[in-house]
Amino acid sequence: MTVDTRIATESEYPDWLRALATGFLRPSAITDEEIALRRAHTDLSRVRGSFDNGRCVATYRTFEQQLTVPGGGTVAANAVSNVTVSPTHRRRGLLSRMMTADLAEAKERGDVVSTLIAAEYPIYGRYGFGPAAWLTEWSVDVPRTGIDPRWSGPSDGGRIDLVDGTDVRKLGPELHQRLAAVQPGFVSRDERWWQLHTGQALPPGDPWTEPFYATYRAASGEIEGLLSYRADDHWGDTKQPLNTASVRELLALTPAAERALWHFVCSVDWITTVKSGSRAPDDLLPLLLPDPRAARILTHADFLWVRILDVVRALEARTYEGSGTLVLELHDRMGLAGGRFRLDASPEGATCAPSADAPDLTLDIAELGTLYLGDESAARLTALGRVEENTAGAARVADGVFRTSRRAWCPDVF
Repeated sequence: MTVDTRIATESEYPDWLRALATGFLRPSAITDEEIALRRAHTDLSRVRGSFDNGRCVATYRTFEQQLTVPGGGTVAANAVSNVTVSPTHRRRGLLSRMMTADLAEAKERGDVVSTLIAAEYPIYGRYGFGPAAWLTEWSVDVPRTGIDPRWSGPSDGGRIDLVDGTDVRKLGPELHQRLAAVQPGFVSRDERWWQLHTGQALPPGDPWTEPFYATYRAASGEIEGLLSYRADDHWGDTKQPLNTASVRELLALTPAAERALWHFVCSVDWITTVKSGSRAPDDLLPLLLPDPRAARILTHADFLWVRILDVVRALEARTYEGSGTLVLELHDRMGLAGGRFRLDASPEGATCAPSADAPDLTLDIAELGTLYLGDESAARLTALGRVEENTAGAARVADGVFRTSRRAWCPDVF
């Protein structure tokens, strides 16, 4: 029988969850309680599946999201998640069918971009997504950092306080919103995000170990930083502590808050290793340590991918580091956002409109996604053959306007 690709029905949702678990190599036995909990927080109109003789063999889901762009503005994003194809139905075009239908609906709905976290690199470029923000994770050898072992708190008049999950649910959303206003790559979090990440609304059967939470309060009394970490229990043969603190989140509005929270977690008794969790590639962490070589890179990889759906609204939503004019010839094999556009950019904002002028740069819509948050260089993409420079020096002009002084960062998996 022909595999039917469409929006899942209410009665098909349990089987959709089973296929999702299968695709992610997880146990496929799902309780009624878990089904009910997930269904209560899922917009079924944005849940797609492929069905073979009534059995779900591929999954795909999207949800509303806001993405912060350079300058602090936000754009409406179609966030793609839960993408799987069962091993019995690989290489049959099921993802292409689901993706094609969804992106067309997202554009019709008025979403400016689509976003996703790519489990595998080669898949999503052919649908117009480009890697727009990368991540780096460090492992810190605490004894080597050079931090004074007698460190007992920040010397700037601020203070560190231990808090609990209830405090985090109260303080965290506002802190995150303030940081999102200045950090390209941040995505919105709803109330349920904070509930899930503080153990309040876990799916049945999911294990939960309460982390430690700490805040940094400036001398003014304002909360400027939030830290969450867990610690293991490991001792050496000679009764020496060899415990690792794994940071789940560290949000800091100021360098002072960032310094204080990293020094705090590196000074907790019995902790000899700190794993940073996912950070921006240009995070301050290594250089906040007296000996930056104490921080060793564990992971450096692409993370947030962006697909432009509306070129004009996307390019006008952000600001630019410098001023310049570029005519961009954009190829889009899916026919959603291609064409020729003139961008007049400046630190105050930009205007963008279709144009008949000769192009300065020719590129695929995926490469525009890669450039969009300011994290990549047009000159590098030109050297790689992924951008064609039609006007001499145009790639340098693009770097002068598109690139940002700090790199994009998305701390959230979705």
